[in-house]
Amino acid sequence: MADFHLQIATADGLLYDGPAERVIVRTTEGDVGLLKGHIDYVAALQDVSELKLTAGGKTRIAAVSGGFVSVSKDITHISAVTLEWADEIDKDRAERAKEVAERRLQEKKQEDLDHKLAELKLKRAINRISIADKK
Repeated sequence: MADFHLQIATADGLLYDGPAERVIVRTTEGDVGLLKGHIDYVAALQDVSELKLTAGGKTRIAAVSGGFVSVSKDITHISAVTLEWADEIDKDRAERAKEVAERRLQEKKQEDLDHKLAELKLKRAINRISIADKK
């Protein structure tokens, strides 16, 4: 399989900059597989999803929270709000975050914004736990 240039970044910096054989990301419109020669493309990433990167014959999986993907002739760029590789996720911390979010959702005095934030945190924690199990 032919390689293409891929960059993955978050606000914390560049997480990957190198060759890739294939990337699968979940956009707001569904899963997209990216290979060398893909047409120019821009899409928003789903708020809670996974990314699969194949490079050097090995596949890495990451938990992703929002962002976008852009593809041009020379480079594919993924800019994520957060991205954690499966082998770097602290599963215990994710489990604790899940428990806190579940408790917050059970509180009856929450305002809509607090409730939505707790729902999002719960989804992200569940996604991180799921991705961590795939390492």
